[in-house]
Amino acid sequence: MRKIVHIDMDAFYASVEQRDDPKLRGRPVVVAWRGARSVVCAASYEARKFGVRSAMPGFKARDLCPDLVFLPVRFDLYRADSARVRQILLSYTPLVEPLSLDEAFLDVSGLDRYAWDIAKEIRARIFETTGLTGSAGIAPNKMLAKIASDWRKPNGQFAITPDQVDAFIRDLPVSKIWGVGPKSVARFNSLGIH
Repeated sequence: MRKIVHIDMDAFYASVEQRDDPKLRGRPVVVAWRGARSVVCAASYEARKFGVRSAMPGFKARDLCPDLVFLPVRFDLYRADSARVRQILLSYTPLVEPLSLDEAFLDVSGLDRYAWDIAKEIRARIFETTGLTGSAGIAPNKMLAKIASDWRKPNGQFAITPDQVDAFIRDLPVSKIWGVGPKSVARFNSLGIH
């Protein structure tokens, strides 16, 4: 049975900015270019409470949260922290599949340890090394591991064991499936699939 861990950094770009500038901690922050066509790259959890999300137009984010702090994108800084996280992941297994700067899959099937313990240890090492938190999902395949990593965010982890897969999927809203966006959800719902 495969053991897949999905590590997903929590509000990565915004968290890096808040870590580096203590005055930003606890404040609604977005990383986004300024301007009429600005799009939110990352939103802190404080901003998310107002409904601000990644990929949202900047003007809409400001309408939702007038006190929102806009910060410029600093990819060099995010890449550096991402590389530090990647080194931690690679110290467990060479079977690491990055999805972006802030998330990756690890296949830990060949390790003689519980995947839960590995994920917990990885998260602790990431925090010790970077001062940032990440969430983890553990499951027998990538799709379920990715869904699981979102289940206890931020700074948590969740496992779907092989014997739980059928029951978990049976009650899973179609909107939780990786790659299913709002338009697909509406289409599925119109077909009676919820």
